[in-house]
Amino acid sequence: MRKPELLAPAGDWEKLRYALAYGADAVYMGGQAFGLRAYAGNFGFQEMEQGVRWTHDLGKKLYITVNIFAHEPDFEELPAYLKQLETLGVDGAIVSDPGVIALAQEVAPRLPLHLSTQANNTNSYSVRFWLKQGIERVVLARELTLEEIRTVRTKVDGGLEIFIHGAMCMSYSGRCLLSNYLTGRDANRGECTQPCRWGYALVEEKRPGVVFPIEEDERGTYVFNSHDLCLLPHLPLLKSIDIDSYKIEGRMKSVQYVASTVKVYREAIDTLWDEGEEAFQAKLPQWLEEMDKVSHRDYSAGFLFGKPGASSHNLVSSHYVRDYDFVGVRLDEGIIDNEAADATEPTEENTAWIEQRNNFKLGEVLEVLTPQGDCWSFEVKEMWDAEGEPLEVARHAQQKIRMTVPRKILPYSILRRAKSERK
Repeated sequence: MRKPELLAPAGDWEKLRYALAYGADAVYMGGQAFGLRAYAGNFGFQEMEQGVRWTHDLGKKLYITVNIFAHEPDFEELPAYLKQLETLGVDGAIVSDPGVIALAQEVAPRLPLHLSTQANNTNSYSVRFWLKQGIERVVLARELTLEEIRTVRTKVDGGLEIFIHGAMCMSYSGRCLLSNYLTGRDANRGECTQPCRWGYALVEEKRPGVVFPIEEDERGTYVFNSHDLCLLPHLPLLKSIDIDSYKIEGRMKSVQYVASTVKVYREAIDTLWDEGEEAFQAKLPQWLEEMDKVSHRDYSAGFLFGKPGASSHNLVSSHYVRDYDFVGVRLDEGIIDNEAADATEPTEENTAWIEQRNNFKLGEVLEVLTPQGDCWSFEVKEMWDAEGEPLEVARHAQQKIRMTVPRKILPYSILRRAKSERK
């Protein structure tokens, strides 16, 4: 049975490169308009063109989100935008609005169209309808169970995609008005402020200022605060359904999140398909351990086994689980200033350039996540700034640092620190 495409989020140019380096078959990203992540880094056309070239040179694919629910003024600029996507040679536009679909087919007929999960496809009749309208792939609603996904697959020949990992929205397939009403920012036009993650409590009309927690907790209750989706343990069940693409949510997440999740799912898919379920189950504990190292909310299987109950929502806190700090990335030699490099050449043979992403210092133990192979750790013993001056603490944001390392740090490696190691 063919392997599914592993589709990863690319919120900006850096995340795109890391997603591909860690094993994604394809990435999806947004332009600077018409997508549902207005606060992601997103891409201008020059960056988009660069991203398409980079992705295609690796033999992989790139999709662009155009999945807003469009209002009339949007159609003034949409025709030119869609034509440009077609000209760039993107591998597909992810759409949800029938008007946008009709326009795309009129002005950019060679642009492949994928139907977003926002379109709420929960049955084979709906999927077949959209396939007849020229849609090449349908992203199924997240509210489907395993058996419903299986039934749709048996009745539909066209392309199907499902989410396997990432944040879940308490609204139906993400169609929410909370942000509109509470903040004036439209979630269906990419501006969601995530009010579902706020703490709520009960206030009686005649006693303003007196807050009554719904649960016995002084912080209130987080009744909308769904767990994150993680279908990693259930990949053997999904394998037999023959889905075309497995999608990871997270264009607003960190580079570490993208690298870790893509690496785990890449290894898991390859192991399950190439070596079988016994090998998959043997490696599953270490993959789950890796998933716990990224910033996340408690995990659940979402709707895979039926409607989620209270166990799939965090009723105590909206906080993320953050047991590790993302502290740096290995710099490509080509983007290091030559003058600085000449000035900072220490005598030790084993050194590496690092770009700081969080405060760290001498004596701390850092863990290295690499695109290939297992993680490994080392103690920070010596480091220098860009002028060659010794450092005790890397405290400046995105500071370029040279440090001694016991072994070569591969390109695209991520450096992180267990919170228990912080001194």
